[in-house]
Amino acid sequence: MAFVSSRRIDFPMVDLAGIVYYPKFWDLSHRFFEESWDYTCGVHYNKILQDHRLGFPLVHSEANFHHPLKYGDIATCKLKINKIGKTSITWCFEIYNQDNILSNTAKTTLTFINLSSKRPVRTPKELIEIIKDKF
Repeated sequence: MAFVSSRRIDFPMVDLAGIVYYPKFWDLSHRFFEESWDYTCGVHYNKILQDHRLGFPLVHSEANFHHPLKYGDIATCKLKINKIGKTSITWCFEIYNQDNILSNTAKTTLTFINLSSKRPVRTPKELIEIIKDKF
């Protein structure tokens, strides 16, 4: 399974050519990632950060750009889990336009840290079970 969500491409996301400026794909992917927490855990991402004091710094990222997205397009993201590690999770993003044309693929590895100590922590077992059930 995958988490699937859509959002419109807004004017601040495009460059002078009228297409999404490539760094905005990481921002767009992160927005889908944040939204996925409600789906996976039934908890808003903000609660994970503030109440559970878990953070997710990026440790690796790679992306491929297949087809431009332009102002007004509807971007649909299919978000999947690629790997669950001892202290990290690797997420895979596929972003399509409204015509189901693949625009961007990306893979990001985020590590779990305790926001107070800024030290890595083991991937919570209860989260692993939830993720395995949802993805």
